[in-house]
Amino acid sequence: MNVVFRYKEQLLVTFLVLIAFVVRLYKINNPVADWHSWRQADTASVTHEYVMRGIDLLHPRYHDLSNIPSGKDNLEGWRMVEFPMVNALTAFIIRSANLVKQEVVVGRIVSIVFSFITLLCIYLLGKRISGVRVGFFAALLFAILPFSVYYSRVILPEPALLAFVTLSLVGFHEWIFSEKNIWFLVSLIPFALALLLKPFAIFYAPMFLGILIMRRQKFLLNVAKTGTLFILAAIPFLLWRSWIAQFPSGIPASDWLFNNNNIRFSGAFFHWLFEVRISTMILGIGGLVFAVLGLMKKGRDWVVYALGAFGMFAYLSIIAGGNVQHDYYQVFLLPFLVLTMARGVEFFIELTPKFISPLALLPTIGGLVGFSLFVSWYNIRGYYNINHPELMMAGEAVDRLLPKDAKIIAPYMGDTAFLFQTRRTGWPIGFSIDEKIKLGAQYYVTVNYDDEANALLKQYPVVEKNDRFLILKLQGN
Repeated sequence: MNVVFRYKEQLLVTFLVLIAFVVRLYKINNPVADWHSWRQADTASVTHEYVMRGIDLLHPRYHDLSNIPSGKDNLEGWRMVEFPMVNALTAFIIRSANLVKQEVVVGRIVSIVFSFITLLCIYLLGKRISGVRVGFFAALLFAILPFSVYYSRVILPEPALLAFVTLSLVGFHEWIFSEKNIWFLVSLIPFALALLLKPFAIFYAPMFLGILIMRRQKFLLNVAKTGTLFILAAIPFLLWRSWIAQFPSGIPASDWLFNNNNIRFSGAFFHWLFEVRISTMILGIGGLVFAVLGLMKKGRDWVVYALGAFGMFAYLSIIAGGNVQHDYYQVFLLPFLVLTMARGVEFFIELTPKFISPLALLPTIGGLVGFSLFVSWYNIRGYYNINHPELMMAGEAVDRLLPKDAKIIAPYMGDTAFLFQTRRTGWPIGFSIDEKIKLGAQYYVTVNYDDEANALLKQYPVVEKNDRFLILKLQGN
């Protein structure tokens, strides 16, 4: 019987991975010019620099030489944010397989692979905490929710972050319940890697505590051991932060993340995060029913979900500025949300014999899930659009006509997506052109014939000019 069950379980997991893989292939070859292209470009350009210059984990660089992110001129192009392990892995694959022309596709596939790890960990975590059915439903929701699908194939740290956090939770559960030390390492190492990517991983700590409370036996001893795990996991993060402090020009300003414009707990805070993002974009309205039921359902595992909700609300509240300004910050909530929704589906099924007609069960669940997918997709579908193909045209021309080491000005209101398309370092904003020339700018490329471009056109020789873009030579006339 156990063999048959394991065989069926393997088929279910394979089915989930296959579904996840197919839907994540949608527009996999998109250039970095879709939604949040500026942040994707910043991440992808670190990988590009590794491909071109060689991999140096302690000295990540990217294309932006401006003072926009940090307030200081960054002429070396330092990018001192997340530890660049994912960039290094992606660059290694590209260099080893000679896939330079498929850099972006490889970057997206690496993110997808990390999302598969997250999917499997969500299944295992749900299974261990709440049962096989919850694990399956949670993994299925993670596989098909449009918000999850889109952000599983972006070139951002988030896919790897979720993989490491969920793997750490699985390892932690196994360690606490089996008391085998190997699982301590399975929890410790991924959590340390998650913190290196983004310290926000600490907001999943309440779920660790919930698992401890579920275990009950040896609670105080396990609390002490868990404290040791968190302390050890924090050491690499603290070392990395100490190291990057030597490169202040490469550290973007971060104060705005916490309470930009006093947004915390304002009407806009609740509107954007809970009404627009979580309820509509992620859960598609219908999924909100299951999420609420999941938090209401009693049981030994309830403490994990209750503390998880506390951790997620703390994350939204403390990192209020970042969460309200950018929806990709809510990717962090996905494992908790799909597990809670799946628990709600389980609760709905359990209510059937007494309160719900069995004939209405599947149509209701299917209808709510289908409606959720429709509403979410309606909001997410535009994320895949490439609204400015002229950026790629200009970028291809720059790559064809200009030296590989040329420094350029590519004005795009400070957005580095255009600069990334050129595969050159430089400035993503115009103005003060003479000053930028003194700092090393050699060429000017634009897709807008505005006042600045027309004025420069009268002063500097043309490299290429058409109705889509303009390239000027600023030095060595």
